[in-house]
Amino acid sequence: MLKHAAMIAFIAAIFPTMAVACPSLQQNPAEKDRIHAELWAAENEMQGRAIGGQLWHIWTTAPDKAAQDMLDSGRERIRLADYETAERILGELIEYCPDYAEGWNQRAFVRFLRQDYGNALSDIEHALDREPRHFGALAGRATTLITMGRVEVGHAALRKALEVNPWLSERHMLLPEERT
Repeated sequence: MLKHAAMIAFIAAIFPTMAVACPSLQQNPAEKDRIHAELWAAENEMQGRAIGGQLWHIWTTAPDKAAQDMLDSGRERIRLADYETAERILGELIEYCPDYAEGWNQRAFVRFLRQDYGNALSDIEHALDREPRHFGALAGRATTLITMGRVEVGHAALRKALEVNPWLSERHMLLPEERT
């Protein structure tokens, strides 16, 4: 990952007139709409999670190899609990591909893990500006708010997330009478 970021910086320094930018993310709104409809039609949690996984696959497919390498490296650093490095790498991804929602979402997750809740919420908003039905970001917002002690607002955010994906594991954070 860092090799690609360094290569991008090197090319930009040597050839300043050559634009080195993240390509536009190829969107397929009809496919996402179809998957969201299937998600709501799922008959059980296992089926719902499998369908939700299709959206995760779309979201975690970056616009190009350099961005994919940064995303994969950042996620690996998260897995290894190297949050400082993960945040730096994901920041580089956001700098390179500011319109890529998953870069923002993953950095929000790292910031949540680092207990930097205000910045996590800010990153979540950036992710949702780019991908409004990103149920991972929506659930992340709810979890962050609840963790901050803003339980009522967090539960409202979680109910909104469940409107997008009724199979979220976070639904169990609601009181039984709040679940629909």
